[in-house]
Amino acid sequence: APGRITLHLAGDSTMGEGLPERRPETGWGEHMQEQFDAARVAVSNHAKRGRSTRTFLSEGFWAGLVANLKEGDYVIIQFGHNDGSIDEEQTPREEYRANFARFVTDVRAKGSFPILATPIVVRAFNRDGSLQDTHGSYPDIVRSTAASAGVPLLDMQVLSGQLVTEYGTEGSKQLFQHLAPGEHPNYPNGLADNIHLSPAGARLLAERAAKGLKDLNV
Repeated sequence: APGRITLHLAGDSTMGEGLPERRPETGWGEHMQEQFDAARVAVSNHAKRGRSTRTFLSEGFWAGLVANLKEGDYVIIQFGHNDGSIDEEQTPREEYRANFARFVTDVRAKGSFPILATPIVVRAFNRDGSLQDTHGSYPDIVRSTAASAGVPLLDMQVLSGQLVTEYGTEGSKQLFQHLAPGEHPNYPNGLADNIHLSPAGARLLAERAAKGLKDLNV
């Protein structure tokens, strides 16, 4: 529609659309359209499961997003789970910083507006019930890159941490992929996944993200 802007999303599985074979896994980006007046804002979710800043670039997903940008659009960029993972190909910290700097430059070159986002928390608790930090220095790299580039920061680590803390050590299971045996055909033996969101968790986090954007006044 004339005058309608697009909010593009770039990230990993915590933001992207869940794969059919992984359902009910849901990314918080799937619930972003409902946070906006569809006549004014269209949400385009480019986030892909398992991708880091490195692979999102090398596999052409970023180029595809940039090709679809028009002047006045916005792009939320959230990576970190796979960049910092010791189980997968890790992106060195300086490369991670350089990739975010490139994202900012590329978006601005199209007359669009970048918004950097820290990765959401993993549901992991310390013995005292406080949240355990599983991302190390990676979120701080996003924060410092946003500050140095003069880009808005959507601190999803903080927003998701507040949500998980509110629900507590047991209650927070409903925010993630915790399934009893036989509860879902994709997981006949059940599942205890503290990284990927449930539909309810994704919806609640999308609401927090939308409020965060409103608070940033972008």
